[in-house]
Amino acid sequence: METAINQTFKTKATKLLGVNKEDAKISKTYLFVSFVILLVGGFLGLAQGLNRAGLLELPSWLNYYQVLTMHGVFMLLAFTTFFTFGYLYAGLSHELGGLLPKVRKFVWTAFASKIIGAVLVVIPILMNEASVMYTFYPPLKAHPMFYIGLVFFAVGMWLCNVGAFIQVANWRKNNKGKHVPIFSYFATGINVLMFFALIPVAIEVLYLIPWSLGWVKTVNVMVSRTLFWAFGHTLVNIWYLTATSAWYVIAPKLIGGRRWSDTLTRVVIIALVIMNITGGFHHQIIDPGISLPVKMMHVFMSLAIGFPSLMTAWAMFAVFEKTARKQGGKGLIGWYKKMPWGDVRFLALFISMASFAPAGAGGIAQTTNQLDTVVHNTMWIVGHFHLTLGVTVALAFFGISYWLVPYISGRVLTPQINKLGVIQTWIWTIGMIFMSGAMHTVGLFGSPRRTSFTTYGDHATALGWNPYMMAMAVGGTLLIIGVILQVYAVINMMFFAPKGETEFPIAEAEENASPTPYWTERWGLWIVVMLLVVAMAYVVPLTEFIVNAPPGSPGFKTW
Repeated sequence: METAINQTFKTKATKLLGVNKEDAKISKTYLFVSFVILLVGGFLGLAQGLNRAGLLELPSWLNYYQVLTMHGVFMLLAFTTFFTFGYLYAGLSHELGGLLPKVRKFVWTAFASKIIGAVLVVIPILMNEASVMYTFYPPLKAHPMFYIGLVFFAVGMWLCNVGAFIQVANWRKNNKGKHVPIFSYFATGINVLMFFALIPVAIEVLYLIPWSLGWVKTVNVMVSRTLFWAFGHTLVNIWYLTATSAWYVIAPKLIGGRRWSDTLTRVVIIALVIMNITGGFHHQIIDPGISLPVKMMHVFMSLAIGFPSLMTAWAMFAVFEKTARKQGGKGLIGWYKKMPWGDVRFLALFISMASFAPAGAGGIAQTTNQLDTVVHNTMWIVGHFHLTLGVTVALAFFGISYWLVPYISGRVLTPQINKLGVIQTWIWTIGMIFMSGAMHTVGLFGSPRRTSFTTYGDHATALGWNPYMMAMAVGGTLLIIGVILQVYAVINMMFFAPKGETEFPIAEAEENASPTPYWTERWGLWIVVMLLVVAMAYVVPLTEFIVNAPPGSPGFKTW
């Protein structure tokens, strides 16, 4: 009884005061670290792009493959992870009446674990003992410290997942029969997906540590690759689901509208959680050793992920049109004029959303055996990745930051920073059009990925790639300008902007909407379904890889 009273008091106090200071400190720390990592990773990306274009010769103590590995680890693992948890925990605190003390301990312990892990990963990369790139594919063998660092990082992510589960479970215990608030529902789905996606890569890393120490002579390459992509593909969609939460929950509020359908939103989240882990095999569609029936099954599973994305596109544009028409927008296209294009919080989210159309189409191409065979080991894949993560996800995160950072800092978004944000958004978008567009195009012409600058003995075909490499360098230069402006804006909003109250913008559901069915809250059921689908996808091929394993490969260091 006393606990319930205290929780009710905490809920009322949080709503009255706006933000819990202890919880805000958590989010502020996570976000600050994420943008510092973005700054470092951005300069690494610039160095990489200029080198690939033949415009910059890297020093002997920091070669292209070291830069490539650090850029991937920083941007794909560290920047995204720290931002996501800073964002999710701010929302959990806001909606659920403040974080429990034990949850705060989980999150701070996770922070320490991830920082330790990041340091352990970076040291061998700087020593040129771990230039294995973001995918760390065996038989390329890194220093044991690299894999141990990954374990610490994964443990930190797991601790954040568990903290979120405890927070939501506590709320449900005190609010029996009620639906988990929509932002917290998104947070639950994201953490469920991450928790289970980490299992295969943790198994892989624990399997690689004895090999890297020399205790085991060889490694099963197919098992390792399969375990990695069960995680790697899902990781991208975890960030996509995080961006989607802002599209569904935040964007309608910013334009003065309401969420389209609470039921549809929750069904989309459930669908993405159930179907995502099984999509990893399409990254191995041209790998040998995988039977054709298994590949065909995984093509279907990968394509199935497109359905909740199409539902999202329909729902979001329906919200935009309906809201704009209520505000006087008319005509087939004219209603778009009612959208707040001058508000960076909306502009960045809209461009991130729109970019997912070509990004998703590229993903569908790579899921098709014949098309993937053409582009798989080319710069097309790098362009696709920059379009999905660099625009769809990064711009969503940037748009979120323009209200989230002032919210947790007790400050406000000024007109000057908003204008700067609009400029930054367009610079970033144009930079990504140059970079990703050039990567996609030159990939179709056969330019390989994962290689530093070379003309292959001035071969005519390779020389024909150079104009596209220059376009990539132009894009990379614009992007680093965008990174600097973004980090400046975040630091300003975090420490120097005028003090005041900023709203956590969560849109309400449609008026007179039909009740959301309670089966959407049966997370135990959806997790069981997810595990059954994962088993259907992976048990047979992994058994085949293990039972009929080839001799295995020793480790190689090619750098």
